[in-house]
Amino acid sequence: MRNVGIQCFFCGSLTFGICTALLFLCFHYNQVSKWQEQPREVNAALLDEKLQQHISRGSRKTPTSHVRVQRPHKDETKEQRPLLKLNKDFNYTDLEVVHGFLKYGFNVVISKSLGNERHVPDTRNKMCRKKHYPARLPTASIIICFHNEEFNALFRTVSSVMMLTPHRILEEIILVDDMSEFDDLKEKLDYHLEIFRGKIKLIRTNKREGLIRARLIGASRASGDVLVFLDSHCEVNKVWLEPLLAAIREDHRMVVCPVIDVIDSRTLEYQPSPLVRGTFNWNLQFKWDTVFPYEVEGLEGPTRPIRSPAMAGGIFAMKRHYFNELGQYDKDMNFWGGENLELSLRIWMCGGQLFILPCSRVGHINKEHIVNRTGVTRAVTYNNLRLVHVWLGEYKEQVFLRRPRLRSIPYGNISERVELRKQLGCKSFQWYLETVFPELEDSKNSSKGKQIIFIYKGLKSPLLLQHKEKYKFGTS
Repeated sequence: MRNVGIQCFFCGSLTFGICTALLFLCFHYNQVSKWQEQPREVNAALLDEKLQQHISRGSRKTPTSHVRVQRPHKDETKEQRPLLKLNKDFNYTDLEVVHGFLKYGFNVVISKSLGNERHVPDTRNKMCRKKHYPARLPTASIIICFHNEEFNALFRTVSSVMMLTPHRILEEIILVDDMSEFDDLKEKLDYHLEIFRGKIKLIRTNKREGLIRARLIGASRASGDVLVFLDSHCEVNKVWLEPLLAAIREDHRMVVCPVIDVIDSRTLEYQPSPLVRGTFNWNLQFKWDTVFPYEVEGLEGPTRPIRSPAMAGGIFAMKRHYFNELGQYDKDMNFWGGENLELSLRIWMCGGQLFILPCSRVGHINKEHIVNRTGVTRAVTYNNLRLVHVWLGEYKEQVFLRRPRLRSIPYGNISERVELRKQLGCKSFQWYLETVFPELEDSKNSSKGKQIIFIYKGLKSPLLLQHKEKYKFGTS
C-alpha cells in the first residue's frame, strides 16, 4: 500500500507540473503574438523617448522659410525646451539613421550617399546675379573648427569652398581639429586633404579648447587680409565670398555675414532662407527677426545690405587687422555660446558696423542634438555673465530681473575686458539701444501681441529717422 501511495503521489505531482508548464507556454505565446503585431509602434516610442533625451534645438539655428517676427514678451524668462518630434516621417527601423542622429545630429546615411561634394541650387535673388565686383579684392583665410564632425559633412564644407571660391582671393583654408576622437578624422582626413595641398593648413590641438579658443588658434595662424569663419557642416553657394570681401574693401570696420540657408537635418535638402536680421532678447537668447520694409526698397531692392543688431556667430567675415584691433574673442569664455552677442555689441559700440549681405549665401545643417547639454548650458551662462558685466552697464538689471539666480554665479576676472572697452573708447549700451536696437528697449514693458512702438527720444538710428513717417513712433 505504501508503494502504491508513493506512485500515486509521484504521478499527481508530475501531472500538475506538466499542466503548469503548458499553461505558462500558452500565456507566453499569446503575449509574444500581441507584441509582434505592433513591433514598429513599440520600438518607435522607445526610440523617440531615447532621442528626446539627446535632442534639443539651439537658438542659433538657421531661419526656416516661414519666419515670424520674434519679439520678446512677458514669458521669455521661461526655459525654452522645444522637442523634436520624429514620429511621423522618421525611419526608426534603420538603426544607422538613428545612430547617426544620436552621434552627429543629422542623417548620416544621406550624407554618405552625397559624398564629398555636390551642386546646390543658386538661391540668390536674380538681381544679385547681375552684380559685378572689383577685380582686386582682399584675400581671405577661411577658418573652420571642428570636434568629432561627421567626415562627409566636413569634407563637403571644404570641397564647396575650394570649388566655388576663386583661388586668387582664397589665401588658405585653416582647419582646426579641436581634439576629435573619431578615427576617420585622423589619417583618413589627412589622406583626402592631399588633393588640396597648398591651400590647406590643418592644426590639431593637444587638449579640448572649445570653439572660441579654437577659432583664436586658427586666427593666429592666418595670413589673409580677411578672416572668414565657417562652421564645419556648411556648403557655400555661388559667388558667396566676393560680396563679403567687396563690402570690407569699402569699409575695413564693417563686419559682414551671408544669408544662412537651411540644409535640412533629415533629408540634407538645401533650402533658401528668407531675408532676416539677427536680434536677441533680455535673456540673451539670439533670435532671427524679419527686416524692416524700407531695408529692401530702393534701387538695390532685395540686394541691399541689411543692418543687423547681432549675428548668429557661426559664419561671418571680418578684416584680420580689425579683428585684432577690436580685441578678438574673449579668450576666457568657455566652449561656445554668448561670444556671438559679445562680439556684436563690441562691433557696434566701439565704432564698427554689422550687416547681412543678401547676395552672399551659405548653407548650414541645423543639427538636432547637443552632446553634453549640461556642460554647454554652464558655459553659455558663464559667457553671458561676462558679457553682461562688461557691456550692459546699468541695463544688466534687466537680465537679473528675469533670472535672479544669475546674480550669485561666478564669471571670472573681467578686468582685462573692461580695460579693453576703455581703450577702444566704446559707447554705452544705452547708445546701442537708442541707435541700433530700440526694439529691445521697448520690450521691457511690451506684452505679447501688442504693436511694437519705437521709443523716440534722444539719438536714434539714422535709418529709422529717415523713414519715421512710415512707422508709428511713440514717446516713453
